[in-house]
Amino acid sequence: MHPRRLFTVIAALPLLWAAGTATAQTEEPGWAKGRPKANDSAMKMAPVPAFPIPTAADQLPTKKFKLPPGFKVETWASGVLDARAMRQGDKGNVFVSTLFVGNKVYVLPEKATDGKREPKVIIDKTEQATGIEFHKGSLYFATHKRIVRYDNVEDKLANLGEPSKVLKDDLPGGSDHSWKFIRIHNDRLYYPVGAPCNICDPGQWAKIFSMKLDGTDIQTVASGVRNTVGFDFDPKNGNLWFTDNGRDWFSEELPNDELNVVTQPGKQHFGYPYCHQGNIPDPEFGWGKSCDDYQKPAAFLGAHAGSLGLKFYTGKMFPAKYQGAMFIAIHGPWNRTKKYNGVYVAYPDGKGGAKVEPFMTGFVENNNYLGRPVDFLVMKDGSLLVSDDHAGAIYRISYGK
Repeated sequence: MHPRRLFTVIAALPLLWAAGTATAQTEEPGWAKGRPKANDSAMKMAPVPAFPIPTAADQLPTKKFKLPPGFKVETWASGVLDARAMRQGDKGNVFVSTLFVGNKVYVLPEKATDGKREPKVIIDKTEQATGIEFHKGSLYFATHKRIVRYDNVEDKLANLGEPSKVLKDDLPGGSDHSWKFIRIHNDRLYYPVGAPCNICDPGQWAKIFSMKLDGTDIQTVASGVRNTVGFDFDPKNGNLWFTDNGRDWFSEELPNDELNVVTQPGKQHFGYPYCHQGNIPDPEFGWGKSCDDYQKPAAFLGAHAGSLGLKFYTGKMFPAKYQGAMFIAIHGPWNRTKKYNGVYVAYPDGKGGAKVEPFMTGFVENNNYLGRPVDFLVMKDGSLLVSDDHAGAIYRISYGK
């Protein structure tokens, strides 16, 4: 057996065991709540395990990707195990976070040496090390339990030391939708706290919050948000757009993940757990509720799509139609028989809606994932980086006739 396949099988064993024995346990894992126990196909489904080692550079699926005419894609960095969120420092350093496999944060140089970029670990052995943001020389770092800040980070890459400030240390933690995606806008830090389950009453959570950069003045930005792991601000009007992962086990084709826009911060409820995709009442929590009472999605993103990163394109390299459009990473479903994923682009219509279409495909072969896109970074030259946590790589998209 090829070493890569062996490692994949080993990584899958715990999840397969969990899937096969969930019914024998008193308490199911959160992702299994709502799974139809009478259906053998459903009972075999479980979250897709990430590779425990990054894919070798010469085995990456880069040459299989398909893009619109005039665009090209190349491998920007390989060997970046579990690559998730990306941010760039003032001095060109690219910071990359991880999630379940990596438990670390890397830094990579903007310029390659001898055609390669070697990831350097600057934060290690930290559970759910996912949320990162760079702002005015500081690296903001969010796990499922706390949010901290490292100042003057690019001058201390050899040893970050302890955080300069702890902004929040009472996040609920847990394993269901608790990992973070963060951004800073107008000197406020935005972060989500997802629902602590597949489907349940989330209590005070399932929201997007914001705080001042010193950790004070916490405000609710949006409610009824099951699990957002990607959002950005429209450079034209400042509105917050976000992806949201729909509930599991409703059916293979429903509900859709959502693309949403916040136009009235703190006043909009996006439906969870009562209403899904704006028009389907939940069979358990929707009784006595009306979907008309909740904010409608701007667009559907596909059933169980695993919609993650979202980034407005602010560069100048791409053609005019992409200026002000959003790139969205569809990570791909796990509790759906037919797999699909890729990079999509969404065009706001100016009326609260958006048109969504595929942009980069080729991540799936024979109904198996070759890679799974997560996040984006617009580089200074206008090219676009795409992280892939499944293959442990970062790709660069450029345009030139």
